[in-house]
Amino acid sequence: MNIFEFAMEKEKYSEDYYRQLAAKSDNAGLKTVFNMLADEEAKHKKIISDMEGDIATDLAETTVLSDAKNVFEQMRESAQSFNFNISQNELYRKALQIEKQSWDFYLEKADEAEKTHKEIFLKLADEEKKHFFLLENIIEFVSRPETWLENAEFYHLEEY
Repeated sequence: MNIFEFAMEKEKYSEDYYRQLAAKSDNAGLKTVFNMLADEEAKHKKIISDMEGDIATDLAETTVLSDAKNVFEQMRESAQSFNFNISQNELYRKALQIEKQSWDFYLEKADEAEKTHKEIFLKLADEEKKHFFLLENIIEFVSRPETWLENAEFYHLEEY
């Protein structure tokens, strides 16, 4: 299996995992965020497929953080009560671990890649880093929704 096939499998696994998390979520906002993450992973898979076929590709800057921020702001404004099962937190931690592994993988492959692919691998690593950051915020939100949503300035996603 070559690097591209392996990377596409990683992205497909991540996409499927986020779709499963979205399906398991009782919260519409989190369901939206997980589907956004799944869509991002599907885009990554397409980019890698294009790279493998030597098709010129460009990785546009993701809007996942700003889109997620909007979802969380809507959740805050709706004043919903949030009840989460502790086991959900473990599922989110697994997703966090997957993103960290992908982030590290793309950084490693960027070091090994020829110049034409190096930039794409670095951009993919940056995308995975953003996903990691978003998941850290989801875990914090699930762990302490009252204090997390109370922050009117909404600094959480601005730190990146």
